[in-house]
Amino acid sequence: MNHYQLIVIGAGPGGYVAALRAAKLGLHTAVVEDREAGGTCLNRGCVPTKSLLHSSQVLRDAREGAAIGVLAENIRADLPAMFARQKEISAKLSAGVEGLFKSAKVDFLQGRGCVTAPGCVQVSGKNGETVSYTADHIIIATGSVPARPPIPGLDLPGVMTSDELLQGAEEPYRSIVIIGGGVIGVEFATFYGDLGCQVTIVEGLDRLLPNLDRELGQNLAQLLKKQGVTIHTGAMVQRVEQNGEELSVCFTAKGEEHSVTGQAVLCAIGRQPYWEGVFAPDLQPETVGRAIKVDENFCTSIPGVYAIGDVSSRIQLAHVASAQGVACVEKICGKVPAVDLRVVPSCVYCRPEIASVGLTEAEAKDAGISVKVGKCVMGANARTMIDDPGRCFMKVVGRVDTRQIVGAQLMCQHSTDMIDQLSQAVANGMTVEQLLRAMRPHPTFAEALGDALEDLAAKLDK
Repeated sequence: MNHYQLIVIGAGPGGYVAALRAAKLGLHTAVVEDREAGGTCLNRGCVPTKSLLHSSQVLRDAREGAAIGVLAENIRADLPAMFARQKEISAKLSAGVEGLFKSAKVDFLQGRGCVTAPGCVQVSGKNGETVSYTADHIIIATGSVPARPPIPGLDLPGVMTSDELLQGAEEPYRSIVIIGGGVIGVEFATFYGDLGCQVTIVEGLDRLLPNLDRELGQNLAQLLKKQGVTIHTGAMVQRVEQNGEELSVCFTAKGEEHSVTGQAVLCAIGRQPYWEGVFAPDLQPETVGRAIKVDENFCTSIPGVYAIGDVSSRIQLAHVASAQGVACVEKICGKVPAVDLRVVPSCVYCRPEIASVGLTEAEAKDAGISVKVGKCVMGANARTMIDDPGRCFMKVVGRVDTRQIVGAQLMCQHSTDMIDQLSQAVANGMTVEQLLRAMRPHPTFAEALGDALEDLAAKLDK
């Protein structure tokens, strides 16, 4: 019988987590996916990028005491191994997701899924066979793809998105121009900088990481410049041109035209929702821009069809997709979602790492919330001195009236792990005194959080 209580189209971090939660709640569930289980995050995004960053840091650390020529030879020899290791990790994790499907008795239908009518999904397999299924509920979790704006020259050979870059390379680039100074751009700038490549970032807004706290982007720019990265902000790209064997990125800044040249160009200006072919031509959902429009229950305009993750969400993060997937299934089953979807931690895997959650001081001011900010610059922190990653700091934002923690911004080693306790504080309305009750071990990076909290408490007392 080709009927399910739930069919999920897309096996990325939103889709596969939703399917597993549905199975745990007793729904007869299937997942449709025409590529690898795990989606972009496991195969073409978060995990491969972090694998490469780990490998490049090992090479960077080996730079001290090594002759430049020896280092260059090591990079040429190790670059294919870096990409091979990245693919091996992704393959293992993808296979692990398939294993979870089997254990949970979730049917994994490999092929392209298309919603042909409310409650009807047609799956076209790679062998040309098409099978129709029915379902009480359908969740669209097809994610996003790299954005390619209509800039002349982005179709030239040597111009890549993260998808093409992560396919691998035999030789390191001598130079690369990265269009976009957001999360994707600065992470790849870190990777190629580690390899000794000449990196140039061209960002249209006035700073790197423009969606995060201003000081984070400014501090990161200073550190990258010290590492030899060239940065142009307030720079609007006009075109990409072939320049002999290299590529020139032409942009305007402060009313003047400039150009920078590199062996390769990475277009890293973000991602856009992807749902091409997911609905029959005569069955199209309402949209908001390129995204599928949903209500507070993740319902689309088509009865019985829901959408989660990058395909419909304003915030395109893997953990947001997973949380939305669980919440959507729980709502379908009549349960109240356990996770507060308003509290979203954000992580950047540059060096030092960056992590944030909740409101910045500027955002609180715009919202009319009176806050104080506790800060610790980590120059005297023992672990920071040992690692020597450059200027590090922690900021904690607290309400003046209730003393509750409403946000935090960290720029230090392992901040992407430490942000969890601050996310818990924001989600549960914890006060600065409640966080100060916890003893922090020595020597750790987390000791600086205690200092930032002490600073916040003192400012709130004034």
